[in-house]
Order: sequence, then structure tokens, then C-alpha cells
Amino acid sequence: MDPEIQKMREVVLVYLDRSGGLQKFVHDCKKYNDSKQSYAVYRFVISINPSDIAELDATLGNYILHNPLQAAQIFQSVCFVAIKTLSLIEQLQTEAQISILLKPTHLPPLPSYVLSLSAYPFNYTSQRFYMSEGIVIAMGTVTKYTQGARFLCTEETCPFSEGRFRCIRVHCPGATESATVRTDFVCSLCSSPLQEDMKFRVLGDKQIVEMIDAKILNALKGYSIDKSHFRIQAFTLFLRDELANKMTIGNHYRIIGIPACVQNGLQMTACIEVNSVQLYKPNGPSFVSENFKYLLSLTSNSCWRFTAVLANIFASQVVPPGTYNTLKLAILLSLVQTCEKENADYLDLLIMTSDPLVIDRLLNYSLCLLPRGIRHPPSSDIFPSVSKDKHGTGSASIQACSAVLAKGGICYIGDLSSYKKDKLELLQSVLESRTTTVFIPGKKYGEEADQQVTVSVQTNFWSFVDVDSSSKKHIQKENFLIGQMDVSLIPVNLVDGFGLLIYNEFPSCHLSSPVVHHTLKKAINPEAMLYKVSQQFRTQDYEEFILFARNLHVELSSEAESLIQGYYLASRRVRRDSIHGSTLSASALKILISLAKAHAKLSLRQRVLEEDAVIAVLLLESSLTLKHGTSPLCVAPNPVFPFDLSDENSLQQRDIYLMQCHHQLLKFISAYSPGIHINTNEE
Repeated sequence: MDPEIQKMREVVLVYLDRSGGLQKFVHDCKKYNDSKQSYAVYRFVISINPSDIAELDATLGNYILHNPLQAAQIFQSVCFVAIKTLSLIEQLQTEAQISILLKPTHLPPLPSYVLSLSAYPFNYTSQRFYMSEGIVIAMGTVTKYTQGARFLCTEETCPFSEGRFRCIRVHCPGATESATVRTDFVCSLCSSPLQEDMKFRVLGDKQIVEMIDAKILNALKGYSIDKSHFRIQAFTLFLRDELANKMTIGNHYRIIGIPACVQNGLQMTACIEVNSVQLYKPNGPSFVSENFKYLLSLTSNSCWRFTAVLANIFASQVVPPGTYNTLKLAILLSLVQTCEKENADYLDLLIMTSDPLVIDRLLNYSLCLLPRGIRHPPSSDIFPSVSKDKHGTGSASIQACSAVLAKGGICYIGDLSSYKKDKLELLQSVLESRTTTVFIPGKKYGEEADQQVTVSVQTNFWSFVDVDSSSKKHIQKENFLIGQMDVSLIPVNLVDGFGLLIYNEFPSCHLSSPVVHHTLKKAINPEAMLYKVSQQFRTQDYEEFILFARNLHVELSSEAESLIQGYYLASRRVRRDSIHGSTLSASALKILISLAKAHAKLSLRQRVLEEDAVIAVLLLESSLTLKHGTSPLCVAPNPVFPFDLSDENSLQQRDIYLMQCHHQLLKFISAYSPGIHINTNEE
């Protein structure tokens, strides 16, 4: 025996003993032994820490990293000796019956261990461990594969025809089913055909997953500051046994595996046999720019000024400062209310506009401030669809879509009036439940029964309706209530599904509008910085600010909670008709809380104050007025920004106005929801 191999075997035994791997191995053997059933293959998963092994023996560490299949054979021989010495599995006969899967905890953080599908060339021939990361864009259903099988020689006089485990086929990384089980194997002793002994076949779970480099998100934004070009290619992952169903479609993962090349007919497919899966959650910035800190200190004497200035100067690269302030504030609130939690506070926006081109540019620009801002292409599906797996298995594969790829971000679906009725009904269902169901007919995809797979949709939706073009497509309603807008082109329940309905206040058809001047100057010189604030508060600064603000954990104060509940109950009483009861949707309370929390985050506070609740109420009341007409609260058409913000005096006037709104809101609650206790400030 090679003395180097013998030394590595000794190191393996020492490592397993020190790491607790030996104890786990004995426990796994006990489960096999207790079953009293003979298997062709006994499979063991061994977790290894490359750093710890390299400290014990550098040669073994290098062997595991660069020759994992041969390293597994060393572990196999050690495990076989341990089983026989300790009599752990009575049924085991040969060393070949042991299948070892090495599961590294990590790889060295060096470029040579990273496999990128956007880089060329793709080294799939060296069967060693690589680390890769990406987003899951397709997932197949779980099917069976053969872990191992026993074969007997058909020649009766041959020693290999006896019932011992001499001819065993074991699955190897990247191998197809035909490499493990087929009918043309021959005996190595007498060259007679081999026949499988079916009662010893060992089956395992297999799932095929498609993953793609996270750079794909930049290509799906529709507009990007990054002008670099790159190659994007999806790659196939094989998840087996304990790793099946460990991934979720739309999530970002880091995986460790062995690349291989699988032949499917005349085509060769590069794939990765996965050994380890880890959910990837990038850390957000732990700071905001100095200019934002300075602005926060200047406006610290008011809870409303900081967010007002933020909205006023936001997106100055696309629209002039001071225009579309209500919409820009709503966009910022929606941006900071993005996360990947199951029960997140969502904030969807529906904009009624006569200026779709400018609104589209503004929304496109805002998308790019998040890592997952997706502009939905009209030619594809918004929600997941099912297709046949392209690897020849015939099973179903669930394909990701814009809404799933925008997980924890924004899905911008464009003009809502361009979608057909069935798409709008599906969108309404998703807005209500935040899930969508994919139906998989069993007969079509080789399954015994039909399946229904529920996919979580964790994203905010943005959309707009062009009021000028939509008014030509249908007959407008008559007898509008004061403040009400005609939204009859869109189903009522769908409009209610969006958190906020906003009507932009500056149509660019007025020749004196600053939007027209801005657009003309940008057309002449697209790279020009037209305003000083564009240099002081860059797009990158806003990206860092939003990523920092959205990660803040905020709590609702008792005062803010009482104000929100009081307004909600009062509104349910005043907004009702004799036929349908209250016109206020059940989701209105969630929207109010989401708006208040978002305003606190945008103010870089971790506690929701009454001032945040006032902004939330004014925004929602304005939205309800557009849908159902005015109420006794009677807010102004543009209640959050009633006039231009040009200097500190205008900010002071806005504070006074908002305090009056707060007092008016308290009177409204005491009049229509007397059971709610509100702390009023007599001053």
C-alpha cells in the first residue's frame, strides 16, 4: 500500500474522531443495521471543514479540494474498516457497497475556487469542488434516481453469478441514469451479460434546478446606470436526496459542488452536482452619506421636514426638483418597505396619469435603486408557469417570472390597462394573498396525480394607468362624487388591492411646466447635471440610503397605533353605502401601518410616531378620495405637499399646515369613533 495513502487514512480517522463525524457515522450505521435489510449501496454524508483538515495534513486537504472523488475513496476505506472492526452493519459485505458524499463547509476565498457562468471559459472538465452563486429561475419536481444497484452474471458457472455483492454500479457526480442502470453491462470475469438483481436497487430523490448569475437582475431593470456588457447563461444544478426541496424559486444561493457535463441526445449540458447549499443574504450598507447626515441634522427640529426635502430633490436626474413630490414620496416609501420576510408590510402603487412617458421614466429610474427592481417585459409571464423539463426526464419544471425574480424588491408591470381580464384577475388574487398557485397536470408530466404548488410572491407592485388613452377605450361614468376619479376601466377590487392610488399633479402638457424644460435639456445633453442637488445627492447615495433605511426595524408607538385605529374605525363608519356596507377595504388598516412604518424608516427612526401616522392617514385619505369621493375629513387634493417647497419658510408653513391636519384628524376621530382614546395636545 502507498505509504502516503495510508497516512491520509490515519488523518481521516483522527479528523472524524475530533470533529464528531465518527459519532454521527456510528449513528447512521445503527439505522442501517436496525433495518435488517440488505442494500446494494449504503450512503453516508460526511461534513468536512477544509481548513481543519489542511491543518492536520496539507496533502489530504489539497486532495479533498482538488480530487474529491479520489478523496471520497479514502474516506470509504476508513469507513469500511470501522464498520467491520466495530461490527456496525452486519449485512455489509464489500467496501464497494459504501458510497461517501463529502460535504465541505466552505472553500478557500480565492478566485480559482469560484465558478462564474458570466465568465469564459467555463471549466467543467476538472471534477473538483467549486463555489458558485446565483438566483434560482426554474425548479423541477422531485423524481427518483438510482443511487446504486447490484448485478449478477448470467453465466451460472461464473463465480460472479452467486448472490454476493461483486458487481455494483454506484451513481457518480454528473452521471445519467443510464450510466448506473442499463442492460448492456458485461461481466469483467467471463464477459457474459450482467443482469440486475432488482430487489437490491437503492433509489434516492433527485431535483433539477436552473440557476443564473445575479447579474441578470441588472439586465431586467429596463434602465441601468451600469453600462458594462456581460454574458449571462443559466446553468443546471442536480440536488439529490437530503438536498431535494432545499431551494426556493427566486432565492439567491451560494452552492458548493462538482461541475460535470451531461449528454442529452446530441446536446451536451454543463451542470453542477451540488454538495452544499447556503441561502445568500447580502449585507446592506451600515451607513448613509455625509450629505444625508447633514440634511438630517438641519431638519431635526421637525419630524416632517427631512422626508419632505428627500422627496423634493429625489430623482433630479429624471424630473426637476419640486415636481411630482407626492408621487416621489410614495415611491420612496414603497422602496423602503421591501424585504424578503413572509409577513412583510407591502406597499403597492397605482398611478393615474396623463403623462405616461415621464412617469415611466421616473419609475424606471427608481427601480434601479434596489438590487431587485424588475421591469416586467410584456411578452413574458408576470407569475410562474409550468413547462416540460428540457433534460429529457419528462417531468414538470416551474419557471420563474418577473414577480418571483423581484423577491424582496419591486415588480414594475407598466400600463395596467394593457392587460387582459384573466391577467388582471390573477394579479388581484396575488395582491390579496401574496401567493400564486401553479397547477401541474399529472398525466401530461408523467405523474400519477395532479399537483398544486403554491409559490410565495414577496414583492411590491408598481403600475400606472394613462387616463387620456383609457378614456377613449370606454364610456365614462356619470354622477361622480366630489373628489372622485373615474377608474372604472380597472376592476374595483383590483384598485383596492393596490395600497395607494395616486394622481400626479404636474401634467407636462402645460408649455410653462419645468418638466418640459428639463426634458428638452436632457434630450440635448443626456449626461448633463442640470441641478446642484444632483451632485450633492447622487444616485449612489440614494441607493445606500434606501438599503440602509429598509433594514431598520421599527416599532409602532401606542400614540401612533391609537391614531391609526381611530382613523380606520371612523372611516369605516363614514365611508359606507346601504347596499355594500363599508367601502373601506379590509386591507386599509395594513396599508396605514405600512405607510406609517415606511415614513419612520425614511426618517431614519426606529419608532413610529404620531407624525408618521398623520402622513400615512393623509396619503391613504387622498387615495380613498380618488376612489370613492371625499369624506367628512375633507382633505385637500394634494394634502401632503399643498404648496411648493422653495426655502425654509415654506417648510415652516408646511409644518403648520400638517399640525392643523393633525388637529382636524383628532376631531374627526372623536366625532366618528368616540370609543377610541386619543391623547390630544391642548396647545
